[in-house]
Amino acid sequence: MNAPIWSPSKQQIDTSILSEFIANVNKRTGNDFKDYQSLWQWSIDENELFWDILWDFCGVIGDKGERILDKNDGMMLGSKFFPDASLNYAENLLKNRNDQTAIIFRDETGAEQQITKLQLYNAVSKWQQAMVNCGVSKGDCVAGYMPNMIETIIAALAAISLGAVWCCASPDFGVQGVIDRFSQIKPKLLITIDGYYYNGKTIDILEKVKHVQPALEGLKQTIIVPFSGSNIDIATLPNTISADDFINTYSPKIIAFKRVDFNHPLFIMFSSGTTDIPKCITHGHGGTLLQHLKEHKLHCDIKPNDKVFYFTTCGWMMWNWLVTAIASDATLMLYDGSPFYPDGNALWDYTSKYSCSFFGTSAKYIEAMKSNNITPINTHDLSSLRTMASTGSPLVHSSFDYIYEFIKPDMHLASISGGTDIVSCFMLGNPISSVYRGEIQCAGLGMAVDAFDDNGKPIKDGSGELVCTKPFPAMPIYFWNDEGNKKYHKAYFEKFDNIWCHGDWIEKTANQGFIIHGRSDATLNPAGVRIGTAEIYRQVEAIEAVQDSVAIGQDWNGDVRVILFVILKRGWELDNNLIMEIKTSIRKGASPRHVPAKVIAIADIPRTRSGKITEIAVRDVIMGRSIKNIEALANPESLELYKGLEELKNE
Repeated sequence: MNAPIWSPSKQQIDTSILSEFIANVNKRTGNDFKDYQSLWQWSIDENELFWDILWDFCGVIGDKGERILDKNDGMMLGSKFFPDASLNYAENLLKNRNDQTAIIFRDETGAEQQITKLQLYNAVSKWQQAMVNCGVSKGDCVAGYMPNMIETIIAALAAISLGAVWCCASPDFGVQGVIDRFSQIKPKLLITIDGYYYNGKTIDILEKVKHVQPALEGLKQTIIVPFSGSNIDIATLPNTISADDFINTYSPKIIAFKRVDFNHPLFIMFSSGTTDIPKCITHGHGGTLLQHLKEHKLHCDIKPNDKVFYFTTCGWMMWNWLVTAIASDATLMLYDGSPFYPDGNALWDYTSKYSCSFFGTSAKYIEAMKSNNITPINTHDLSSLRTMASTGSPLVHSSFDYIYEFIKPDMHLASISGGTDIVSCFMLGNPISSVYRGEIQCAGLGMAVDAFDDNGKPIKDGSGELVCTKPFPAMPIYFWNDEGNKKYHKAYFEKFDNIWCHGDWIEKTANQGFIIHGRSDATLNPAGVRIGTAEIYRQVEAIEAVQDSVAIGQDWNGDVRVILFVILKRGWELDNNLIMEIKTSIRKGASPRHVPAKVIAIADIPRTRSGKITEIAVRDVIMGRSIKNIEALANPESLELYKGLEELKNE
């Protein structure tokens, strides 16, 4: 067992919310849990009691009802937690009306805005009244085509307070990407902006809005929130009004929250796969709230008045996750724009200025920081920072080293993993256990996570499919427009009977943690042995000449051969010596089976909008297959680089 890279102090353990929760559980159940793993095992064995106690511990506002779980004759798909409960997600976020700062916002130009909890409540009240006047009611959809700004949260909470369903896309989405998503759900209102800023440029989106509007059946009105300062010619857009005109006739009043079923739709999230149009994954009020409260309070130790930042757009599930932190009485820190404008210190300037407690980002951003030699430990006061989280793709071992050496050595680093599918995490950190290099600390409380082999049996050694063997509240309530749950079943329950199979290839470690080796449908299969792409990336990451890489399997002579594409740093070229260095590093650090048959220099690598490398898209292009959901990619033009490569036509 390797040594931990960080361990909490006794004081950090004793003052954590998780330790308080353990004491609460021990008192209510007569147990004597002292560590995380024993608590987790109990939360799986007694999962109904766990979620029942969690509801009370977190002070959820609503009527819990008598039953904890409707087991649907033992079937995970269709099981419902708290089937008799009624609550409203927005009511739980807006429970406090005081002068505490609720949200701080900054864009890349440096412009800032703050709003207190009372001001947030009053703004939601005015937007709610205006929505009612537009005919929005329980079950309707309201769509945001918005940046990560305060008004996005206000509009979302106003819709949710009525029992309406919120969905969102970030303004960098193209016309077809927005239509592919929003046309499926037929929103009654579309809320958008005049334009936004990115990397020093002002980008107008009203031309895109003009093309989106006619494609949305049942759209009653479009509301334009001024953001970039562009001149808004509303007359050119049908049934469109400025946000000021939308709400200016209303005065704040007590919000009448529409309490709904625990499993009433709250958010519609869109899958980011490139094989078909996005699936509309629908999450419920209660499951989302309860799961996020658990993760924020128990796993991330977010306390009242903490400043919580996650670098995200509104098109990524981490935005929804971040918003819920208001329910833990935290202050949100929002940022919109490029994290490297005007330079690589943009997010750290913001973090330092407002004494951020929790900093969240993507593994891709950490890689970019390393490449640009950004060292906040030498330039910024991060004394208030207690926790840093990373997600989007696996956080490689060397990134753990970089964070503790060049950002902050005395903080909790939590690599977290879950997805849009559950708008939360399967595996994440906890503040009372040690952090080990390259590992996710633990499975989430109440999450019966395991790794299965291809025969559906738990593995003891090696890697396998990430599964969850018991129902949990954050399972999607359904997919929108999915008759008979056919798409839902195919997505998660087709591989193993009555077992959630998530599609990640994982390894359980001796430290009770996990290592993610990539998507299981992108795992490589040379000579019939499955290996994860992350195992290759981990070795290539350490090579000075390589900036980024993507590995795929190419069908070749009745087998599969590994192909590695690399983006080289400026000043380097892919000669025989560098190819040999790459192959030797992979052979020594991983295994001979991981060594690529070919190493090919490439100028760009396709990624989703949340920063994930899309190996499957590269593989499909090489195999001559069409990419149906190209709007899921942040840089779809990069796929052209992989077409017709001569190097892939010979030995």
